[in-house]
Amino acid sequence: MITELINHDHQNGGGNPVIITDIETTHYLLPLAHPMTDASHGVMRHFEVVLVQLQSDTGHKGQGYTYTIGSGGAAIRSLVDDALKPILLGADANDIEGIWERMWWHLHYIGRGGLVSFAMSAVDIALWDLKGQRESLPLWKLLGGCSGEARAYAGGIDLQLGPDELIEQTRCNLQKGFRAIKIKVGRDRLSEDVERVKAVRECIGPDMPLMVDANMRYSVERAIKAARKFRDYDIYWFEEPTIPDDYKGMARIASEGGLPIAAGENLHTIYEFRHTIEDGRIAFPEPDVSNIGGITNWMRVAKLAYAHNLPVTSHGVHELHLHLLAAIPNASFLEVHSFGLERFIKNPPTLKDGIMRAADAPGHGVQFDWAGLQAHEIN
Repeated sequence: MITELINHDHQNGGGNPVIITDIETTHYLLPLAHPMTDASHGVMRHFEVVLVQLQSDTGHKGQGYTYTIGSGGAAIRSLVDDALKPILLGADANDIEGIWERMWWHLHYIGRGGLVSFAMSAVDIALWDLKGQRESLPLWKLLGGCSGEARAYAGGIDLQLGPDELIEQTRCNLQKGFRAIKIKVGRDRLSEDVERVKAVRECIGPDMPLMVDANMRYSVERAIKAARKFRDYDIYWFEEPTIPDDYKGMARIASEGGLPIAAGENLHTIYEFRHTIEDGRIAFPEPDVSNIGGITNWMRVAKLAYAHNLPVTSHGVHELHLHLLAAIPNASFLEVHSFGLERFIKNPPTLKDGIMRAADAPGHGVQFDWAGLQAHEIN
């Protein structure tokens, strides 16, 4: 069966093939507007973006991209240029599932996740964008077109902020139109985490969703203790309380801590999601389209979650995830990450009363500020 998947050229509906004629990659080191801190990565001052552009013989182009937290971009770009480009040139861009399988098995021995999934993500996103361009359909309609919109929350990277600074940030986010808030936890003293959660809950009132994110900082026992203290503040979900590989520990935190668990931004295969859903007992699967293997695999995770009666949330790149959540019936909140590309996009999505609406431009519709990006290009 595997050999058949690798060697068989699928045809979509018997239509004429759309041949990939050229692939161009670019790599950028983008400064953050201000330093950000979480419990695992410390102080972050920049991030990297690897952009892939596919050219077809029909004249259409598709763009895809992935990002890293400050390192690894050159390795991802090399994987695309050296390992994936030779098997993509001349392929039928209609054959998205088949191309995904060929990339997966071509790099399976060194991959099964990790940097390979990042590289595959950029290519797969570009393929879907190309399909949307050809069919003159926005991505969210191309994928199923469920609602066309998503509820959004402000995802702060703010572990360094004290209670007063958190309140100021929260009020600013409320003024922007957010109606759900997430803050980081994972300080050395749990009492400080509790104090910060308490301050934000009092600021936003009793009814607005409030999420907390530990970025894997806690041990299982400490996460259970933290969850029990956070329960007093009606937490919507407790994100990544411990390392993603500890499925049994995650299940213990959920059952003994008494809070719904969100996790998935550090999972790079659908098989990891199957384990974290079935064994880890998470309540909110959180695939990231930029590292799960692209749109093709993100949608597989969404369907897996649907089969387990679970809502799906997202991580980062909200200009892409808006389309994906708008296309599925089991969408939860869209994370609007402060690690965003807004300063380098001409048409970032807008927020009104906690809702973002996906645009109707073909494909993902992201229009890059090429002049702004070029100033930060790595050759």
